Amino acid sequence: MAEADANDTQDSNNNTPAVPSKRVLGWVKLIQWMLVISGLLMLLAGLGTSISIWHWSQAPIAGSAAGVENHVENPNEQRVRIEILPGQSAQRTARELANLHVLQRPDWFVWWLRWQDQAHLIRAGEYDINPQWTPLQLRDALLAGANVRHPFTIVPGETLTQVRQKIRELDNVRQTLSDEAWLTLGDRWAELGVTPFLEGWLLPETYFYQAGESDWQLVERAVLAMVATLNQAWLASNEGQGLPLKSPYEALILASIIEKETGVAHEREMISGVFIRRLERNMRLQTDPTVIYGMGDAYQGRIGRAGLDTPTPYNTYIIRGLPPTPIAMPSAAAVMATVNPDQRDYLFFVAKGGGAHHFSVTLEEHNRAVRRYILNRN
Repeated sequence: MAEADANDTQDSNNNTPAVPSKRVLGWVKLIQWMLVISGLLMLLAGLGTSISIWHWSQAPIAGSAAGVENHVENPNEQRVRIEILPGQSAQRTARELANLHVLQRPDWFVWWLRWQDQAHLIRAGEYDINPQWTPLQLRDALLAGANVRHPFTIVPGETLTQVRQKIRELDNVRQTLSDEAWLTLGDRWAELGVTPFLEGWLLPETYFYQAGESDWQLVERAVLAMVATLNQAWLASNEGQGLPLKSPYEALILASIIEKETGVAHEREMISGVFIRRLERNMRLQTDPTVIYGMGDAYQGRIGRAGLDTPTPYNTYIIRGLPPTPIAMPSAAAVMATVNPDQRDYLFFVAKGGGAHHFSVTLEEHNRAVRRYILNRN
């Protein structure tokens, strides 16, 4: 019995868990504290990074003189132009901005874009970058697309040949149209009533385009503007009611003649009235700009008797009615004047200098005006 008790006592002692020594407990506590301190340090580091990123995101992209270690100087704070090519990476874009002294933290900006999964959304084109933008503003600009717009102006009275040459001289426009294509370019908008030959169909005004646009895109903008202007004028006249004009295109032809005849704004309706009454009475229009247009390269600054006597589809001293096409690009004001002619009885006019004209009701009065202003005889 005593032996059994002894064995039991021994087994009981063997099953009792060992108590860790004080040294071991000390190491455990030390490790626990180290983990806590490490976590706090990581939290503080993360918080510090977040504060730094937030501060960076609110500051100008070029940096500021106070508190920035490597300040990028751009004393005039002028916008800087940059061209981003198709497929260009965010990293290359940021590096170019840094080289231009616009972006002070290019690596941060790229990381920020990637973190937002937007680095691949930067769009090609030309941009004017403001060094005082924040990274958020820079990002929004690069994702929205090119913000540089180039002006292109069509002057009232210019011909299609002149406008075409202007477009061909634009270095930042893709030239896709051959000489042959220009002759029938209007077919692209035939459903809108545009004729294949585009003389008269480009509304004179200033348009803005982005580098890389094609020549026909510029033309399209001007054509659509003219279509809208012409349709508005035609509808305002109850589709030419009371006018000797059969279609909007005839109104466009007459508007081009009015545009070439005067540069004085208040005379447009008066010139329109003269031509409208002549058409109503089946009188020849007898207008020099149409003759000049029909002469083409043969015109060297003077019509002469030979020019007046040479038959062409545009010689309104010989033909009756309107020429077959417009002779220039008429302004919106000229288009509106066409369908709103002056109601006085004038049938003649002659230039009296300074771009203005003398208007007459009778041929006798007109001849006196010709002697006075053209022949310099009283």
